[in-house]
Amino acid sequence: MKPPIENNASTGAEKFRELIVYLSRLSEGDDNFGSVKLNKLLFYIDFMAYTRWGRSVTGKVYQKLEQGPAPRPLVPVLRQLEEERAVALQKRNYYGLTQKRPVALREPVLSGFAPEEIDLIHYVVDKCRHLDAKTISDQSHRFTGWKIADLHETIPYEIALIGSRSPTTREEEIGRELDSLATACLGRNA
Repeated sequence: MKPPIENNASTGAEKFRELIVYLSRLSEGDDNFGSVKLNKLLFYIDFMAYTRWGRSVTGKVYQKLEQGPAPRPLVPVLRQLEEERAVALQKRNYYGLTQKRPVALREPVLSGFAPEEIDLIHYVVDKCRHLDAKTISDQSHRFTGWKIADLHETIPYEIALIGSRSPTTREEEIGRELDSLATACLGRNA
């Protein structure tokens, strides 16, 4: 798949804001959609884009939180969107907990998104529609970048290129051989 065409008219900040509005609009019928799920949808979209095209959709930095990866600027951007009456945070009882559900109050501006990005957004929303906050958070905990980061530490996009499967026996053998070679070359005692 070829990378989306860059659109210089839209900055990452604008795309991030509009993606929040768009995800809120797309998730209107999803009873499981709340701020936790919004975090994970943003994460999956940006990191999947990076693995496909070598860049994220929004360019935002993600951090490790207890409930999984989350974009650093989400809380202040949500506040701005609320002040502008683009999104409302609807608080409701969700299985005995308070769910903060972003609700779009206007249509998103999608002119800054390439068609491939829109397709990816729809793909991620469709794949995650049936997942509740706990399940989507638990799934994000399997991501290598979340596992190795410390709490509140930035998760680099490049970590998405690393697989999460266990190495094969042959790969372990190669690793031991390379370790021995590196030790010999560096003159260290084994």
